[in-house]
Amino acid sequence: MKNLIGYEWKDASNGAIIEVVNPAKQELIDTVPNVTLEDVDTAVKVAQIEQKKWEKVSIYDRADILYKFVDLVEENKERLARLLSDETGKPIKEARGEIANVRIGVRGFVEKAKHLYDNSVPVGQEAGQEKTMQITKRYPLGVIAAIIPFNFPSDLFCQKVPPALMMGNSIIVKPSNYNPLTLIEYVKLMIEAGVPAGVIQVLTGDGPTVGQALAGHPGVHLVSLTGGTVAGIQTMGTASKNLTHIMLELGGNDAFIFLEDGDMDLAVKETIWGRLYNGGQVCCASKRFLIHNSRKAEFISRMKEVIENLKVGDPSKEDTDMGPMVNINAAKRIEEQVNQMVAEGANIVCGGKREDAYYYPTILDNVTKDMEVAKDMEIFGPVISVIGFDTIDEAIEIANQSSYGLCGCVFTSNYPLGMQIADKLECGGAVINGASFYRSFEMPFGGWKHSGIGNEGVMTTLQEMSRLKTIVMKNILD
Repeated sequence: MKNLIGYEWKDASNGAIIEVVNPAKQELIDTVPNVTLEDVDTAVKVAQIEQKKWEKVSIYDRADILYKFVDLVEENKERLARLLSDETGKPIKEARGEIANVRIGVRGFVEKAKHLYDNSVPVGQEAGQEKTMQITKRYPLGVIAAIIPFNFPSDLFCQKVPPALMMGNSIIVKPSNYNPLTLIEYVKLMIEAGVPAGVIQVLTGDGPTVGQALAGHPGVHLVSLTGGTVAGIQTMGTASKNLTHIMLELGGNDAFIFLEDGDMDLAVKETIWGRLYNGGQVCCASKRFLIHNSRKAEFISRMKEVIENLKVGDPSKEDTDMGPMVNINAAKRIEEQVNQMVAEGANIVCGGKREDAYYYPTILDNVTKDMEVAKDMEIFGPVISVIGFDTIDEAIEIANQSSYGLCGCVFTSNYPLGMQIADKLECGGAVINGASFYRSFEMPFGGWKHSGIGNEGVMTTLQEMSRLKTIVMKNILD
């Protein structure tokens, strides 16, 4: 597939390519350009020109175009789901669910933008302002770079692209090299729906080169990045040279706290959802399982029974519960981390096995709060690390000892106590009686500490992707 660079679909200026491989079959699906710095510069300059035209298009007309995009996705939903499954290793039933989210996400941002009214401060609200009226207006930021990871490309496209376009910005989409094909198809559908070429573009290439070139380009006015914390810190440093706005949604090592009075049936169900969905390749997945010592053996036994009946295999098959990791290197990384934990004293209850890009669901017992996995080792895969605790204060201390602060959760039949614990968790989102893997399009989603800067969602992104001006009318009244 080619990239939309400027006004044309074309290859990289030097002809370099990236191979996109099906991780389940280790077969080549397609190739995409590995763009150059020259290509990045061309894209940004065109985006600057076309953004000035796009901001003059009415909100109503922008909304109609995005609704047309939603209809086109719906018409192509099975083809897109198959492509997403093939290039990511995501089970087909999960891929279909992610494609279906396009309608939810786009509609949310469109309707919010249509009702994001200006504010006014009437005369006389403050001493000395009896003859002065103030009104606020929102304006586009300009050119936005959207850097999107491999794990939920469709969902994150919908979190970044529709709000950028609705607020009158142009946008350059930078997908992951591992699975860029679905997002390239989305850009094609955006063009078909009526978004002008140049207002939206797509560039594929090495992150340290292309991503940082976008972040450092003086013609880019916001970088919205979802990815690892190391990449986020680098991007923040690069963007700071031009005082470029940033939105960073980064790594996480979420704590799952199960109290003595928790509902075990619910905890098991939510663990399957909240840890093993997408093979555990989820930033806000529950990753550190803090289980009260009086219930720890029960939790491990129940989880082992369920995990051993999950079907791991070909993601294209309807009955597959979990496919491979996004590539072999990702699976090898998980293998290395589990081996490190075992060397530190943890023991494997089940799983602990890799076959090519597949890593089987794994439970680890005897994990202590002093191990790196209980702090800052983020395992981006299907590993359930169980840490016992005796008191609520101990659980909160372990949960908060991480430098990450994306999400967290607590299970208890005592909701007031659950609320107290949620208040004390140092993270951007806290779930009571559910796994931390929770993200609606409506909510402001973002992390504390090293998990990010800014909040993404219908409640907040439109404001983050625009700038505010106050217009003052002095002496409007005699």
